[in-house]
Amino acid sequence: MKKVSVITVNFNQPAVTEDMLLSIENTNDYTNLEIIVVDNASRENPVPEWQVKYPQIKFIRSDVNLGFAGGNNLGIKQATGNYLFLVNNDTEFTSGLVEKLVAVLDNKADVGMISPMIKYYTDKQLIQYAGYTPMNYYTCRNSCIGLRQKDEGQFSNINGPTAYCHGAAMMIKKEAVAKAGLMAENFFLYYEEVDWCEHILRAGYKAWVNTNALIYHKESVSVGKKSKLKEYFMNRNRILFIRRNAPLFKKLFFYFYFLLLVVPRNVITYIKNKNYDFIPMLFKAVWWNFTHSKNSTNLGYPIKTIA
Repeated sequence: MKKVSVITVNFNQPAVTEDMLLSIENTNDYTNLEIIVVDNASRENPVPEWQVKYPQIKFIRSDVNLGFAGGNNLGIKQATGNYLFLVNNDTEFTSGLVEKLVAVLDNKADVGMISPMIKYYTDKQLIQYAGYTPMNYYTCRNSCIGLRQKDEGQFSNINGPTAYCHGAAMMIKKEAVAKAGLMAENFFLYYEEVDWCEHILRAGYKAWVNTNALIYHKESVSVGKKSKLKEYFMNRNRILFIRRNAPLFKKLFFYFYFLLLVVPRNVITYIKNKNYDFIPMLFKAVWWNFTHSKNSTNLGYPIKTIA
């Protein structure tokens, strides 16, 4: 039985994280499991209390908010499992989840990472993820298969390749991480898992989805459905992803598409919705990509203000 390291990142949500840990305890029958919780510089440090409450769990405290990628990378570096199961702290496990994903990785040498079906926690019949379509490098757009569809069995028993795994729940072979490297921490939020998938695919592995495995996701608990933080990093990292991954011709096409179509359209939408404070975030996101290298660690956002 391969050892699985479950890794999750907490940021100011101790109750949400504890709900996730409880769901593992209540549903998991996989015995060779290591659980690692990274606290990403929460305002109040929950780790001392957790260490007493959950002595069997490994806790890591970062004094700096490292974002999604950086927090997970901390956990990966200390993980001892053959497989690394990265899950958002606002997810809840279901019975057989770990076993079903492990079975694929055990039996498919060329599969480097896999995600389960993801459904919304608030409406457990509503699908969030049953796979991804390939990325269109001209527009940096792809589709999440099954998104917001009612589960009527249309995606049952899918166990095969997908373009990308989902950052809310993805199990990766440690050997694939050794070849492809860790997640790029300069994304901070959004697109980092898609970028990571690209690098794992280029390292010679495949990404799969198994819809017979299921996890529930509360979604957007960390930054909210709409925020300046989200608008900045979604726009900045969309451009950054193309800079890091697209062929030259498609990259140039995307730049014209984004500047001439996306920027004006977004500004109009912000004005229409009276989200006036999103406008400078959009221009700041574009300007960062003009003034920083694609590997720059300067995020262009005052991280200390994220609380």
